[in-house]
Amino acid sequence: MTPLAQRMRAIEPFHVMALLARAKALEAQGRSIIHMEIGEPDFPTPRPICEAGIRALQDGKLFYTPALGLTSLREAVADYYSTRYGVVVPPSRIAITSGASAALMLALAVLVDPGAEVLVSDPGYPANRHFVSLLDGEPVSVPVGADSNYQMTPELVERYWSERTRAALIATPSNPTGTVMPREELERIAHFVQARGGVLIVDEIYHGLVYEGETRTALEVSDGLFVINSFSKYFNMTGWRLGWIVAPADYVDEIEKLAQNVYLSPPTTAQLAALAAFEPETLAILDARRDEFRRRRDYLVPALRGLGFEVPQSPQGAFYVYAGCSRFTQDSFAFARELLEEAGVAVTPGIDFGAHRAREHVRFAYTNAVERLEEGVRRIAAFVGVA
Repeated sequence: MTPLAQRMRAIEPFHVMALLARAKALEAQGRSIIHMEIGEPDFPTPRPICEAGIRALQDGKLFYTPALGLTSLREAVADYYSTRYGVVVPPSRIAITSGASAALMLALAVLVDPGAEVLVSDPGYPANRHFVSLLDGEPVSVPVGADSNYQMTPELVERYWSERTRAALIATPSNPTGTVMPREELERIAHFVQARGGVLIVDEIYHGLVYEGETRTALEVSDGLFVINSFSKYFNMTGWRLGWIVAPADYVDEIEKLAQNVYLSPPTTAQLAALAAFEPETLAILDARRDEFRRRRDYLVPALRGLGFEVPQSPQGAFYVYAGCSRFTQDSFAFARELLEEAGVAVTPGIDFGAHRAREHVRFAYTNAVERLEEGVRRIAAFVGVA
């Protein structure tokens, strides 16, 4: 038997990747597939960002940057918090990272000792619990549902908090549900966690893609929490692999030390390109695309409800619909597989996001033009037998 670390038993694959591979194979055979499974914007990176990246390549100054990222980019992120949110964040607290995944790993790595618990939402982004397991910590799944807007509440955090709990991790807007946590709830959770000597980590990677109300950052609530963000979703830079973390001042040196050892520095070309992400021309492009995502959501949610899927909470952000499929199946993975094979529509099974009623849910990503979504709905209607 080849040696294998014990921790690997707690880390599961993304089940959707098997469905994606099958969808690609069917496309290679000439089948038409409607992709509603992967959480990646279908819009290309805005031209100003690409042009900045091209200039960086042409200039040839593509050497390592400091581990925390280019000073100019850290300053640009700080300015973005000031202009968009009205929050003052010193650039010294901002670390540019190799994607939001690296940001999350760095935050957890400086906090989690073996055996330490981290509260995570169920359903929630699967890498959250897997990163905790990778660090030999213990992810504690907190079941959330429509009654709490698929978010942890202060009462749930208090109920699941123990003497071994080190941190709580929340996402707003969330994946897979697209729901947003109210500021008052976030503030109560932050105060509770800090009073218990723990740390709150807030995933804000879908900020910019909020469709109702004013977007508020957790940095309004406290300087003692971690905020994770990304250039992937709102900024349409998935393949550039760039994100950032805003850390409490006391943790910055530790994050820098860890980043130096893990990946030396974030991608230089991506950082130089990302400087153009905050230009007014780019932000106008991105906000127009956000409006298009809203239009897609406003079509897809009632369409799915009309087919018999349960969508008790309309997503307020991101680009997902987390829908109950118990009318049709008690096995969301089998349902997703059959939907792909028979109807040519790819969706994500709920089992990728946890265990709480996971087999009764699927996630739809509205990362396709409305016309493609309409075709997908027609195919699903025929598959489930709805006229």
